[in-house]
Amino acid sequence: MHAYLTADLPGIGGVIKETAEDFMVTEIPLYLPCGEGEHAYVEIEKRGLTTLEAIRRIARSLGISDRDIGYAGLKDARGITRQTLSIPRIKTDSLLALSLQGIKILSANRHRNKLKPGHLAGNSFSIRVRGIEHDAMEKASAILAVLCERGVPNYFGSQRYGGLGNSHHIGRAILRRDFKGAIDAIMGDPAMVRDEQWRQAVEMYHRGDLDGSLEHFPGHCRTEREVLHRLIKRPEAFERALDAVSPRLKKLFLSAYQSSLFDRILEQRLDTFDMVEEGDLAYRHDNGACFLVEDSAAERKRTQEFEISPTGPMFGCKMKLPEGKPRLAEENALNEESMTLAEFNLPGGLRMEGERRPLRVPIQNLSTTVNEEGLILNFSLPRGVYATTVLREIMKSEDF
Repeated sequence: MHAYLTADLPGIGGVIKETAEDFMVTEIPLYLPCGEGEHAYVEIEKRGLTTLEAIRRIARSLGISDRDIGYAGLKDARGITRQTLSIPRIKTDSLLALSLQGIKILSANRHRNKLKPGHLAGNSFSIRVRGIEHDAMEKASAILAVLCERGVPNYFGSQRYGGLGNSHHIGRAILRRDFKGAIDAIMGDPAMVRDEQWRQAVEMYHRGDLDGSLEHFPGHCRTEREVLHRLIKRPEAFERALDAVSPRLKKLFLSAYQSSLFDRILEQRLDTFDMVEEGDLAYRHDNGACFLVEDSAAERKRTQEFEISPTGPMFGCKMKLPEGKPRLAEENALNEESMTLAEFNLPGGLRMEGERRPLRVPIQNLSTTVNEEGLILNFSLPRGVYATTVLREIMKSEDF
């Protein structure tokens, strides 16, 4: 549970995602398809599915590999999402004719390159908060005024750490080459599982009853089941069993670990996250470039006008460290984990080069309305920023 930027302002309470229509997300593309090329850019509307599950269903229906399908951003299962996928060597007419549960094909056009994570400008959100207090608009307005002035804390937060809140623990174990620890974390903590059958499966695994665990794991827990199949054949071959986890999923786990370290640095800096200091690597919001701050007073005006912001680490083997006090904080975080930047240079296509990430981001296209069904928030955020960072400040909910 991270600290609130607006801890001195009361939240509105309430709940989100009671219906799919309560949480709507639309990708803002970085560029539009040019109309020719090997790849079809397909805009889909998905309901009740993660991005990876939507990709799996589309790939299966087309008889191609999941890995062939590109995406710009991962979206949550709960809600309605419009996003673009790239699919190679398939006619657009064939794509427009697809009929899949939970997925609607909105448009298809051709482009030369495959979509890759980060190939989007941002996301636009329309979110309804139900069950709010009577003075919700007044409270929300006060909080949003602070977020507009100081910026939105660029936390990843609980949404980044998976349904059981353990993705970063899996990533940490993979990075340490602790294969048994990684599999233990994949199976999860029974205290975090609500479903009775699922919880029994987890408990059986931790007791060493692999056959019983496999029998009880629900069908949708495909990764857990595939890992168990391998372990049953070779009970101590944890590294081999971990090969059942797709490289794409392993990268998500590793990224979650990076994210947890970034969140730790941001929380330490929250009181001054809207001011640069000597030694900072500052982020330019117009083009994403970073530069070393040598004179913080000279950069104060640009910081106040939201042209630049301090950055935190997405640790990796090629990531540049800041200088001075900011560098000390980041080196301390690595030391606490008994980790070095070189250890992020993993083999097998899992290498993590690292990058700098702004500690704050602007909230744009903001509007709020209230009706009998709740408070409706409309806003846009840059790519890689979670709407929950805004919602947790407004609602002050324990769920985030």
